[in-house]
Amino acid sequence: MDTLEARGDGKLEQGYLARARELQPMLRAAGDEIERGRQVTPEIVEAMIDRGIFKMLLPRSIGGSELDPLTYTAVLETLAQAEGSTAWCLGQNSGCSMIAPYLAPEIAREIFGGPHGILAWGPDLPGAGRGVAVEGGYRVSGQWGFATGSRHASWLGCHISIFEPDGSPRILPNGRPQVRTMLFPKSEARIIDNWHVLGLRGTGSDSYALNDHFVPQSHTAGRDNFDELREKGPLYQFTSGMIYAMSFSHVSLGIARGAYDAFLDLARGKVARGAKGTLSENNVVQSQVSQCEAKLKSARAYLRGVIGEMWDEARSTGAISSDHHPQLRLASTWAIHQARDVVATLYHAAGSSAIFESDPMERRMRDIHAGTQQGQGRPIHFETVGQMLMGLPPEGRMFR
Repeated sequence: MDTLEARGDGKLEQGYLARARELQPMLRAAGDEIERGRQVTPEIVEAMIDRGIFKMLLPRSIGGSELDPLTYTAVLETLAQAEGSTAWCLGQNSGCSMIAPYLAPEIAREIFGGPHGILAWGPDLPGAGRGVAVEGGYRVSGQWGFATGSRHASWLGCHISIFEPDGSPRILPNGRPQVRTMLFPKSEARIIDNWHVLGLRGTGSDSYALNDHFVPQSHTAGRDNFDELREKGPLYQFTSGMIYAMSFSHVSLGIARGAYDAFLDLARGKVARGAKGTLSENNVVQSQVSQCEAKLKSARAYLRGVIGEMWDEARSTGAISSDHHPQLRLASTWAIHQARDVVATLYHAAGSSAIFESDPMERRMRDIHAGTQQGQGRPIHFETVGQMLMGLPPEGRMFR
């Protein structure tokens, strides 16, 4: 077991990692069906539910595991080695579940308490929707996209600016517009099937819409607003944005590790046209493989080292200092880009066989590039962190 994972609860970590490894053969076998159907298959969803995989980050007070972030992300990485879309969905659903400690316990149990209590939402894009304050709640209208994992979710959410009944924006004491997260049963939204994409097809990241829909105040929260935080465990010193950063970087590392393992299997037997020996006997390929190994392991060690430091601080002091924020952003973005480069290198080294859908490299090449396009992999994060490292005010937000 990774020594960093030993900072958690021992047997609990071992148990979840074992469950993730149990799922790997099932995921590999279901990969083509997940791809064709553009969603995680019901059989895989049920297998994950049976193993408590969707409840890893939920508070213990409502039946969750409140798992430490090092073990949680190791589970994601392990699943991604077998099938990228499933792990990506789990990363999104788990990040969404970080709203639970901000809700009244009875509402959190209503949403997350049952076996199928799974939440999905899309990013908080400016102007995507709005909520008008009315008695007892809000009238919500808008359309949102990229609802990863929504096809097996039972609840949806959205992040919207709040307006007064007269149409004026509600302004907080700090001068910023108020934004709240709205939660509602998926059955109450209009689902828009528009997920036709290059990679990560199995995430089923559809769009969804509401039109003047009432959401009660009890089913809303200020996401990552610590003034509304009800749970005091160290896990909940991490914001949902931090969870997304560490989640999708580990999924990317897992996809890359899966590609690496698949390439080694290929290289031991494939003889390229005009060559005298297998790919594994080629000196250029040997050099590429060793450098890919170094990239994956060094990026992983940096990322998990930062997360481990944050976890230690959260447990010992009950808070996470802002000094760690740029390091997590840098480590997660760096890991995503290193994973992409590894997959690209191995894909090209594999030759023409990698272009066929039947080859395990082909889907991983598409998945890793689709993942890099997601917000956590944006190159602008390097600029933001560089500004902070040089003592300048950051031009962008650290986590969303």
